[in-house]
Amino acid sequence: MFRNFEGSRTPETRKGEWAPGTVSFALRHVGSDAFKTLFKEGMSLVEISAAYLDGPGRLETKTLRREAALAYATESMRLTTRLMQVASWLLLRRAVNEGELTPAQALSEKHRVRLARQEMACAPDVLAELPPVFVDLCFRSMRMQARVLHLDSSIAAADASQPLPAMSAVAAQLARLRAAFMNL
Repeated sequence: MFRNFEGSRTPETRKGEWAPGTVSFALRHVGSDAFKTLFKEGMSLVEISAAYLDGPGRLETKTLRREAALAYATESMRLTTRLMQVASWLLLRRAVNEGELTPAQALSEKHRVRLARQEMACAPDVLAELPPVFVDLCFRSMRMQARVLHLDSSIAAADASQPLPAMSAVAAQLARLRAAFMNL
């Protein structure tokens, strides 16, 4: 016996397509408490990283040999960029959730947020010389970025498969009235 649960694919749908009447997990997720938790985790990681880089991280770099210090500088720039991209995406989604932006407005703003997976650029032997707290922050930021990338691609797939809602009869009449009075 086959059951079609909300958001599941039926045998008749191809990969990436949703059966009519299904609800995307990703679209539900961004409006849930789970998204609020993700938002808090992401913003907290930004604050913790900034505090570390401005305080203890600055002191720890003074003890590194030249090659490790260069790797630290490179990875700290990548960490900062990665976290700013994640924070921008989270803030954009929160604005949609709170009604400050429409999904269409968010989509037009999304071109400014460049989410791209980043890995550590330094060699493993150099990575081993970097401060453990810094390395932990880098890996935590990559995990956060992977979560956001997954959610973003799931939202994009759900948006692409959802037909645009038809204008209601009342909305259509209001649009006609507005158009008529604009022409006066």
